[in-house]
Amino acid sequence: MGLDYYRILHLPRCATIADIKKAYRKLSLKYHPDKNPGDQNAADIFLEIAEAYDVLTDSKRKAVYDQFGEEILKRGLTDAVGKWDVSFSLGYKFHGNADKVFSDFFGGDNPFAEFFDLARSNCNQRCRKGHAGQTQGQDPPIEAFLDLTLEEVFHGCIKKMPVCKRVMDEDGITSSVRDKPLTISVGRGWLPGTRIIFSNEGDQSSNNIPADIVYTVRDKPHPRFRREGTSLIHLARVSLAQALLGCLLSIQTLDDRILHIPVTDIVCPGYTMIIKGEGMPLVCAPCNRGDLIIEFDIEFPCYLTPEKKHLIQKALLS
Repeated sequence: MGLDYYRILHLPRCATIADIKKAYRKLSLKYHPDKNPGDQNAADIFLEIAEAYDVLTDSKRKAVYDQFGEEILKRGLTDAVGKWDVSFSLGYKFHGNADKVFSDFFGGDNPFAEFFDLARSNCNQRCRKGHAGQTQGQDPPIEAFLDLTLEEVFHGCIKKMPVCKRVMDEDGITSSVRDKPLTISVGRGWLPGTRIIFSNEGDQSSNNIPADIVYTVRDKPHPRFRREGTSLIHLARVSLAQALLGCLLSIQTLDDRILHIPVTDIVCPGYTMIIKGEGMPLVCAPCNRGDLIIEFDIEFPCYLTPEKKHLIQKALLS
């Protein structure tokens, strides 16, 4: 049984980066060896917490772990894994230095020093003092859409967003333009409107704090479905005869299965069918899914011969 990094940090699988950092801060202070001298169990937990944090705060490692688990994460992706659009073939190995993770997180190795609270930290980020004592503001956020297919949201994926940004050179005066792709680990079931924020990834300058880059999830049009929340909506076009007499629908799912759905009721305008558990994955519990809702578009004939009209009249009025 592999390590459950979310369980180690006492978090659900839908935890955000902020949740992960908050959990690591709390648990690392609780189990730090300096606070638990001679306690080997606390030392082991402290090491596990560091490894969990190291994996879940790295977008590539987290994406591989979320979809394939610890074994594949550490063994590395191979062709046997299937369709995965990121190169991660060598596998992951934790360096084993929990003290370094702790020191990097807190900016020092004293676990019981006083830290600035979040409000003050945010204030400092927005308002820094320059050498001349002038207030340094932050550029407004750069907003963009992250357009995803329903298949990408259904399975989860890695998206690399190309960014061309101005970066300050080492002299702190001149700057140059460089490409820096941003990696987004798309979780299964992400809803439209989900925002991914890359702090201070805009153009750098000597006067202002770089802007945040913000991506907002948006669905691409799909040939067979649209979604509403966790439900998938499919529009089935049936003839008047099929609407009255019944038919068998064949619907290709997002994971390339074929659902054969018998329609035995009379289909009237506004009639819908609900297939439980065939919708989109739930964000906080990807193993569970919403519903597939089938709506109907009844195609009426454009013309009937007198003979057909007579037959229909006889059938309906007899």
